[in-house]
Amino acid sequence: MKKLVDLKKYYQKAYVIRVVALYLQTQILTKMNRRNFLKGSAALAGTGLLTSLYTWQIEPHWVEFVKRDLPIKNLPKHLVGKRLVQLSDIHVGPFVNDFFLQDSMHLTSMLNPDFVVYTGDFVHYEGSTTEKQLAKIGKSFVKGKLGTFGVLGNHDYGDTFSEARVAENITDIVENSGVTVLRNQNIEIEGLNIIGLDDFWSTNFHPNKPLSSYDPEMGNLVLSHNPDSCDAGIWGNYKGWILSGHTHGGQIRPPLLNAPILPLDNKRYVAGEFDLFDGRKLYVNRALGHQEQLRFNSRPEITVFNLTRA
Repeated sequence: MKKLVDLKKYYQKAYVIRVVALYLQTQILTKMNRRNFLKGSAALAGTGLLTSLYTWQIEPHWVEFVKRDLPIKNLPKHLVGKRLVQLSDIHVGPFVNDFFLQDSMHLTSMLNPDFVVYTGDFVHYEGSTTEKQLAKIGKSFVKGKLGTFGVLGNHDYGDTFSEARVAENITDIVENSGVTVLRNQNIEIEGLNIIGLDDFWSTNFHPNKPLSSYDPEMGNLVLSHNPDSCDAGIWGNYKGWILSGHTHGGQIRPPLLNAPILPLDNKRYVAGEFDLFDGRKLYVNRALGHQEQLRFNSRPEITVFNLTRA
């Protein structure tokens, strides 16, 4: 219940920010004289129109392929130089254009990745219609030559983020699309151990088994949708990378300012790389999809990792 209350506050905050912005614009206009008002309002209207158009129609569909190294301790030598692609928060559903997702998948497949990982929120759930839509989009999912894995996000648990039946249905559809969904499980592939945690907000977040049984002498990598899970007391002696999503990079990030709206307790984890100062490192993907079709200074992201040895 607390998580739903926090999410309600998150949306209320978004509404307040819109109201404050409108109030400031009104105050500026009322303090202008008539001549300056006419000039200023025309300029403001033009700038506002272009900014709105960019924020609504351009940036939400302007994918950035972020290329970077992923140094993993004890990575097998034969995996050095292999390519691992991370996609997150696809949000199949009413708000993200199907063609945009399919085209992005096609472009990613041209990279010929060795591994592909999906870090949650396959859907923005709107009932059985969303499940049919996911099955259609799933035919375009990018696959890795050596393996394709994923974890669930909060939206994969339905409207309340707690519907186990919905999560099971989403899991079945995604696996039928060729993605192995790890639900508090680990899998070893080519000497790389991939640990997948179920969503941090869900009723099925049980990380102890995969985290307590992993072999620290192997190359290890954790997939966990919500970066807030990094601050939970669950990690034991795990040292290594954690790949997450969930934040969408804030979607709206004013220049030189922090993202005003983040569905997180730890506002530090907006996007990109974070050192957790205990042998763990976190990477937060800005998401391919969106909740509302609005992005500013936070382009959708597909991350292309080059595997190296730490």
